[in-house]
Amino acid sequence: MLAQFQTVGQALFTQGLVCSQGGNLSIKLGEHLVITHRGSTLGSIQEGDLVETGVNKNNRLTPLASKELEIHRCIYKNTSALAIVHAHPPYAVALSFTEREIVPCDLEGQVLLSRVPVLGTEEVAKLEDLSQEIARLLNEYRVVLVRGHGSFAVSQLLEEAYYCTAALEQSCRLLYLLKALRVAPG
Repeated sequence: MLAQFQTVGQALFTQGLVCSQGGNLSIKLGEHLVITHRGSTLGSIQEGDLVETGVNKNNRLTPLASKELEIHRCIYKNTSALAIVHAHPPYAVALSFTEREIVPCDLEGQVLLSRVPVLGTEEVAKLEDLSQEIARLLNEYRVVLVRGHGSFAVSQLLEEAYYCTAALEQSCRLLYLLKALRVAPG
């Protein structure tokens, strides 16, 4: 399990999809979940950076968990996801300020994601207020983007949720470049 977190965390960090202490990862194991420690560095996860707690209840380790634990719990309670990657992909976050949804123009993004809804489009939203909506949309989409903050990707494996996050960012890079060139996508 540690190796999964390390591989995905390192990939997110080296590709610039999270900053030194940004983002978080989790997996669901029955009635428990394992989530990265509050303030952990995803690029160099160690055993002590993982916190096991309940999906529905707290334990003595809960205060050490990522500050977005409640969003992860809400997603697990309301979807069939077994893995969550929360990242801050810069091109996706930049486009979240101007778009209500991301519609990939590249074939890989179209096939994998089709579209990615953007939540909190009127103003930068508080994550706690969006947790139910994030979970609801993740029943239909593989990734949801929160305006001015970042993405939540779900799957059955951390690696698959990471792949969706990377595909979102690649699509957003292309969309950003097309906007800069004033070329209409598609």
